[in-house]
Formats: sequence, structure tokens, C-alpha cells
Amino acid sequence: NVMEVLFCWTLLLSLLCGICRSRASHKPSCGYPPSQWCRSLEIAIECEVQKQCLELNSTKPNSDVPALEVTLYYESLCPGCRAFLTEQLFPTWTMLKDIMKVHLVPYGNAEERQNSVICQHGENECLGNMLESCIIHAVDHVAFQIIYCMESSSDVLKAAQLVNPLTYIHVNYEPRLTSQSVGRSLMHKNAVKTRFLEPAHTHVPWVTFNGEYRDDWEDGAMSSLFSLVCSLYKGAQPPACTGVQKKLDRSFCLRL
Repeated sequence: NVMEVLFCWTLLLSLLCGICRSRASHKPSCGYPPSQWCRSLEIAIECEVQKQCLELNSTKPNSDVPALEVTLYYESLCPGCRAFLTEQLFPTWTMLKDIMKVHLVPYGNAEERQNSVICQHGENECLGNMLESCIIHAVDHVAFQIIYCMESSSDVLKAAQLVNPLTYIHVNYEPRLTSQSVGRSLMHKNAVKTRFLEPAHTHVPWVTFNGEYRDDWEDGAMSSLFSLVCSLYKGAQPPACTGVQKKLDRSFCLRL
């Protein structure tokens, strides 16, 4: 049963989503991956990075200015989509996650026909689209990392089966994929989002910024998404965009 396989894969991926992280990056006394170290004070203390997290927070942009919403409409097995996601979108998000928020909509040029979906690159792509939709639904806060691992591999579906069972991170996860209708419902939602794009998409990858598509933005995104995100963000430019290191406020005890 395809949905049972999807459920098992999603549960396993969500609990063991360190597939692409090197164990060398983990501190022996810390059970969290580096991306989670500054998520809360408790985690920072456990991982012994309180000072680094405080400095990181001091360089974050003004929270009064909303992050740039970047939405990617794509297909899991489309070569151009995979290249953009792994070579442009994920690296840019890694460096600029404080000023941008990424939304992934795996559907692309698929078509809904009665009770089935026909995908441009065959049944395996439908399976990949549904699996990634389920991952986003189940563990949204780490979904992008998991999907990056899948899309950057030589075989998207095999990557989902090659999760290292010895890798462990803390994920607060309650299984919600309890019926076959969930996967179909998620795919239908993605179909509706894609169908009502304005202007209608003519290809994938298709990228919108704050819900808007423009040809010149697409050209900029394909050549240097990093530069485009920096230019479109309305708030003060973070150090990553300007190349200027922010001077932190520090206190000293003077020698008498």
C-alpha cells in the first residue's frame, strides 16, 4: 500500500532527519543538530553555546519588518527544480534565514484527473511529491532540511530509504498521517495553490516573492537568488548581505 509506505517513510525521516549532517558536527554532550542549538535557552545551555547564541541573536534584523516570503512551486523529479532547490534556494536560506521564509509546493505540472494525479515525470514523481508534502505537513520546522537531503541525492526516493538509523535528534512529533486520505488531501491542496497562480505558471521551477511573480525576479533568482533576496528585503540589511561585520556591544572591566 503506497500510503502505508509513505507513512512509514515520513515517520522515520522525521525522527531521524540527520541524514545529511556529519556526526563530527555534534558535541558529545549535545543531542541536537547545530541548526537547533539556538532554538531555546535550554538547548543552548545543554549544547554549551549560550554566548554564541546571544551574539547570533544580536545580529538578527528588526523583527518588526516581516521576512520575505519565498515560495517554490516545483516537481520532485524535475532536473531544473532539483538544481534550483539544492544550488540556489537552500544555500541562500541557510545564509539568510533571518530575513526570508521558504514555502515549498511540490506539484508543478501535474494534473488531477478524477481520483488520480498524473505527474510529468511518471508515478515515481507523484510518490516523491506526496512524500515531500507529507514531510512538510508532519515536521514543518525541519522539512526543508529533509527535502534538501532527498533532492540533492542521485535518487530522490532511494535517499528516503537510506536514513541512518543510528542518527538521533530531538523532534517533537505526533504521527498525524493516519489515513490514506491525508496524502491525497495534501496533493489536492498543492494542486489548488498551483492552479490559482496569477499569472498562471508556464514552467517549473516557478518562484514567487511575497506571493508575486515577475519575469525580472525570476531571472534574478535563477542567476543569484542570494542577491535578489537581499535587494527585495524591506528591512535593514543583515551582515551577510552587506559583507560588513556588525560590531557587538561589549562591556569590559578596566585595569586599575
